[in-house]
Amino acid sequence: MGERYFQLKKTVLIIDDYEKSLRLFTFIVGSMGYRVLATSDSEEGVKMAHDEQPDLILMDVQMPRMNGIQALKLLRADTRTRDIPIIAVTSYVMKGDCERLVAEGFTHYIAKPIDKNSFMQDVKRIIEQREKGEAWPDKTTDKGC
Repeated sequence: MGERYFQLKKTVLIIDDYEKSLRLFTFIVGSMGYRVLATSDSEEGVKMAHDEQPDLILMDVQMPRMNGIQALKLLRADTRTRDIPIIAVTSYVMKGDCERLVAEGFTHYIAKPIDKNSFMQDVKRIIEQREKGEAWPDKTTDKGC
Protein backbone atom coordinates (compact mmCIF):
# COMPACT_ATOMS: atom_id res chain seq x y z
CA MET A 1 0.00 0.00 0.00
CA GLY A 2 1.46 3.34 -1.07
CA GLU A 3 1.94 6.30 1.21
CA ARG A 4 -0.38 9.23 0.84
CA TYR A 5 0.67 12.80 1.29
CA PHE A 6 -1.85 15.50 1.97
CA GLN A 7 -1.08 19.16 1.65
CA LEU A 8 -3.23 21.28 3.91
CA LYS A 9 -4.91 24.24 2.30
CA LYS A 10 -3.34 27.59 2.96
CA THR A 11 -5.49 29.88 5.07
CA VAL A 12 -6.36 33.50 4.33
CA LEU A 13 -7.96 35.73 6.96
CA ILE A 14 -10.07 38.57 5.56
CA ILE A 15 -10.93 41.52 7.82
CA ASP A 16 -13.24 44.13 6.29
CA ASP A 17 -16.22 45.92 7.79
CA TYR A 18 -17.86 46.54 4.40
CA GLU A 19 -20.09 43.50 3.83
CA LYS A 20 -19.92 43.58 0.01
CA SER A 21 -16.12 43.64 0.03
CA LEU A 22 -16.01 40.88 2.63
CA ARG A 23 -18.27 38.66 0.52
CA LEU A 24 -16.41 39.46 -2.72
CA PHE A 25 -12.96 38.78 -1.27
CA THR A 26 -14.21 35.61 0.43
CA PHE A 27 -15.61 34.36 -2.87
CA ILE A 28 -12.48 35.17 -4.88
CA VAL A 29 -10.00 33.75 -2.36
CA GLY A 30 -12.15 30.65 -1.78
CA SER A 31 -12.38 30.07 -5.55
CA MET A 32 -8.57 30.05 -5.61
CA GLY A 33 -8.63 26.98 -3.38
CA TYR A 34 -7.63 28.62 -0.11
CA ARG A 35 -9.34 28.14 3.23
CA VAL A 36 -11.01 31.43 4.13
CA LEU A 37 -11.66 32.95 7.53
CA ALA A 38 -13.61 36.19 7.47
CA THR A 39 -14.79 38.83 9.91
CA SER A 40 -16.11 42.37 9.76
CA ASP A 41 -14.59 43.25 13.15
CA SER A 42 -10.90 44.09 13.49
CA GLU A 43 -10.72 43.09 17.18
CA GLU A 44 -12.17 39.69 16.32
CA GLY A 45 -9.75 39.51 13.39
CA VAL A 46 -6.75 40.00 15.68
CA LYS A 47 -8.03 37.19 17.92
CA MET A 48 -8.64 34.94 14.91
CA ALA A 49 -5.10 35.62 13.67
CA HIS A 50 -3.66 34.61 17.05
CA ASP A 51 -5.80 31.47 17.21
CA GLU A 52 -5.61 30.32 13.57
CA GLN A 53 -2.17 31.50 12.39
CA PRO A 54 -3.28 32.22 8.80
CA ASP A 55 -0.82 32.25 5.91
CA LEU A 56 -2.02 35.69 4.79
CA ILE A 57 -4.24 38.47 6.12
CA LEU A 58 -6.21 40.84 3.89
CA MET A 59 -7.26 43.84 5.96
CA ASP A 60 -9.23 47.01 5.36
CA VAL A 61 -7.71 50.15 6.87
CA GLN A 62 -10.82 52.21 7.58
CA MET A 63 -12.85 50.30 10.17
CA PRO A 64 -14.83 51.34 13.24
CA ARG A 65 -13.62 50.77 16.82
CA MET A 66 -10.13 49.63 15.86
CA ASN A 67 -8.80 50.67 12.46
CA GLY A 68 -6.54 48.51 10.33
CA ILE A 69 -3.36 50.30 11.38
CA GLN A 70 -4.13 49.74 15.07
CA ALA A 71 -4.87 46.06 14.38
CA LEU A 72 -1.66 45.79 12.33
CA LYS A 73 0.40 47.15 15.22
CA LEU A 74 -1.07 44.54 17.59
CA LEU A 75 -0.33 41.76 15.12
CA ARG A 76 3.24 42.95 14.45
CA ALA A 77 3.93 43.25 18.21
CA ASP A 78 3.01 39.61 18.89
CA THR A 79 5.54 36.84 18.18
CA ARG A 80 2.72 34.54 17.01
CA THR A 81 1.64 36.87 14.22
CA ARG A 82 4.50 39.28 13.50
CA ASP A 83 5.70 37.44 10.39
CA ILE A 84 2.31 36.87 8.74
CA PRO A 85 2.05 38.89 5.52
CA ILE A 86 -0.71 41.50 5.83
CA ILE A 87 -2.10 43.24 2.77
CA ALA A 88 -3.90 46.56 3.18
CA VAL A 89 -6.98 46.43 0.95
CA THR A 90 -8.31 49.96 1.11
CA SER A 91 -10.00 52.84 -0.60
CA TYR A 92 -7.07 55.08 0.39
CA VAL A 93 -5.81 55.94 -3.06
CA MET A 94 -4.17 59.31 -2.70
CA LYS A 95 -0.56 59.83 -3.75
CA GLY A 96 1.70 58.49 -1.02
CA ASP A 97 -0.94 56.30 0.69
CA CYS A 98 0.66 53.06 -0.43
CA GLU A 99 4.12 54.08 0.76
CA ARG A 100 2.69 55.33 4.07
CA LEU A 101 0.82 52.06 4.71
CA VAL A 102 3.81 49.89 3.81
CA ALA A 103 5.96 52.07 6.12
CA GLU A 104 3.43 51.36 8.90
CA GLY A 105 4.15 47.65 8.46
CA PHE A 106 1.74 46.34 5.84
CA THR A 107 3.36 43.85 3.47
CA HIS A 108 1.53 45.09 0.40
CA TYR A 109 -1.23 47.45 -0.70
CA ILE A 110 -4.25 46.83 -2.93
CA ALA A 111 -6.54 49.74 -3.81
CA LYS A 112 -10.33 49.41 -3.87
CA PRO A 113 -12.08 48.89 -6.12
CA ILE A 114 -9.87 45.93 -6.85
CA ASP A 115 -8.80 44.54 -10.19
CA LYS A 116 -9.75 40.87 -9.77
CA ASN A 117 -6.82 39.48 -11.78
CA SER A 118 -4.19 41.60 -10.03
CA PHE A 119 -5.79 40.82 -6.66
CA MET A 120 -5.59 37.08 -7.35
CA GLN A 121 -2.00 37.33 -8.59
CA ASP A 122 -0.90 39.28 -5.51
CA VAL A 123 -2.57 36.85 -3.09
CA LYS A 124 -1.07 33.83 -4.84
CA ARG A 125 2.40 35.37 -5.16
CA ILE A 126 2.64 36.41 -1.52
CA ILE A 127 1.44 33.02 -0.24
CA GLU A 128 3.87 31.19 -2.53
CA GLN A 129 6.77 33.40 -1.50
CA ARG A 130 5.98 32.85 2.18
CA GLU A 131 5.78 29.10 1.59
CA LYS A 132 9.26 29.18 0.01
CA GLY A 133 10.59 31.25 2.90
CA GLU A 134 11.19 34.26 0.67
CA ALA A 135 10.68 37.73 2.07
CA TRP A 136 7.97 39.92 0.62
CA PRO A 137 8.46 42.44 -0.69
CA ASP A 138 11.99 42.31 -1.96
CA LYS A 139 13.08 45.63 -0.44
CA THR A 140 15.62 46.19 -3.22
CA THR A 141 13.12 46.03 -6.07
CA ASP A 142 9.58 46.30 -4.73
CA LYS A 143 8.39 48.32 -1.79
CA GLY A 144 4.97 46.60 -1.68
CA CYS A 145 3.42 49.32 -3.85
